[in-house]
Amino acid sequence: MEINPAFWAKKKVLITGHTGFKGSWLALWLVSLGADVIGYALKPPTTPNLFEIAQASKKITSVIGDIRNLNDLRATIDHHQPQIVIHMAAQSLVMESYKHPTETYATNIMGTVNILESTFHSNSVKVLINVTSDKCYANNEQAQKYKEDSPMGGYDPYSSSKGCAELVTNAYRNSFFSDSTPKAFIASGRAGNVIGGGDWAKNRLVPDIMKEFMAGRPAFIRNPSFIRPWQHVLDPLSGYLLLAEKLWLEGGSLAEGWNFGPSEANSQPVSWVVKRLADLWGQNAQWQTGSAPQAHEASVLRLDCSKARNILGWNSKLNLEEALDWTHEWYQAYHKKEDMPKFTRAQISRYQDMRFT
Repeated sequence: MEINPAFWAKKKVLITGHTGFKGSWLALWLVSLGADVIGYALKPPTTPNLFEIAQASKKITSVIGDIRNLNDLRATIDHHQPQIVIHMAAQSLVMESYKHPTETYATNIMGTVNILESTFHSNSVKVLINVTSDKCYANNEQAQKYKEDSPMGGYDPYSSSKGCAELVTNAYRNSFFSDSTPKAFIASGRAGNVIGGGDWAKNRLVPDIMKEFMAGRPAFIRNPSFIRPWQHVLDPLSGYLLLAEKLWLEGGSLAEGWNFGPSEANSQPVSWVVKRLADLWGQNAQWQTGSAPQAHEASVLRLDCSKARNILGWNSKLNLEEALDWTHEWYQAYHKKEDMPKFTRAQISRYQDMRFT
């Protein structure tokens, strides 16, 4: 199954977190599909940021608001009457969660409660996709792959908050959206480590590397041996869009959790990714490691995505080398001061024209 532009044309879609990295890519994509997009989020979290660089605010209704404010969120949904909600607003960084645990839990747990509560009281929302994280699982750091029915958990505040968000989603689905004619179909999407152009978040591998390479400095790498399921940002976004379509058309049997991760070959150590980006960047790009103590992060994490492949017909379109190529091309274009709204939209169009394998 491919994403159907005819399905999305004129659909009213609310994206929470539309000013963030993934939210900006999604807003641009939905606009290209002809959707009527409403965004609800705080102001862009970094300077620079993709939302402004790619002019993602064009042709959407952008509402600056806090997902922790239930009354404001409900008023926004009641006013704009979206048919589909894709909930992406979050405190999304492991290292920041150590510094700001209260904000992390308030945003990621109560923010999820608020979007579910607002959906329950809405007369317009038919489909809600709650985007959480692959870190929602109780990770024993073994080679096993985590399936959708694996136990929830999380060592650090960010990971545990995402596990809690999944439990909250399931509880609301069972309690308020489980009868024969539910008010809305509720599903969650869990993606791996996402990379792509326009990410400027702190303490995230690719943005850290690109910022240093653009400045002509060596990149500092915290954990070169850690293995992650790397994927280009457009891959999991395509999964969320496909899932929303299928939920709309087929309903309740798909209202559950879904993994959207890369193939096993794309689970590579940090050092592999850094070396590839350094080779692509050229200009004698360098990187180094350090021995300073670091807060705990999972060293190994793998997802089993057979359910999305078998039922939705979804798969990653870009392998890891291609994902890094596209990411490098975006940052090189930005560094050369090219037309970034045009360049970003061209990558979306190029991806849309590809076929799932």
